[in-house]
Amino acid sequence: MLVQSALARLARALWGPVPGGGTPAAAAVTVFTLLFTAAYTTTLHTLAGQTIGKSLVGVRVVASDGARLTVGPALLRYLACYISAATFGFGFLVAGLRRDKRALHDLIAGSRVERLGVSRRVRRAAPRPPSTLQDPAVSHAPDLGPGA
Repeated sequence: MLVQSALARLARALWGPVPGGGTPAAAAVTVFTLLFTAAYTTTLHTLAGQTIGKSLVGVRVVASDGARLTVGPALLRYLACYISAATFGFGFLVAGLRRDKRALHDLIAGSRVERLGVSRRVRRAAPRPPSTLQDPAVSHAPDLGPGA
């Protein structure tokens, strides 16, 4: 949606507002957005098995046998997400009803989502404890005594 709104603003800046209040290139913006999301998800699912969002939550998409997805099934999975959404979201709800937790678009594409181990997830830096006024600003090397 961010890409689509940015492109709509760009179109308004280039061609001006349309008398009806719409965007002059609304159809082009929508087509570009669909092509961009298709390329984004297909490429990242093929190369890494996960998009940026999936890497943040620690999951990846693989083929049913556990191998990496190829371009065909990755693109089919993207297109099948629209089928899952077109059924009033029931295609996504299917994952909660099945033992293997595969949604309708996973069943169509022959894929599944698996959780990554803790070592494969994106690690965040551990929070530092808040410092107090008694803590020195710079830690000093230990004094080893004379002759050390």
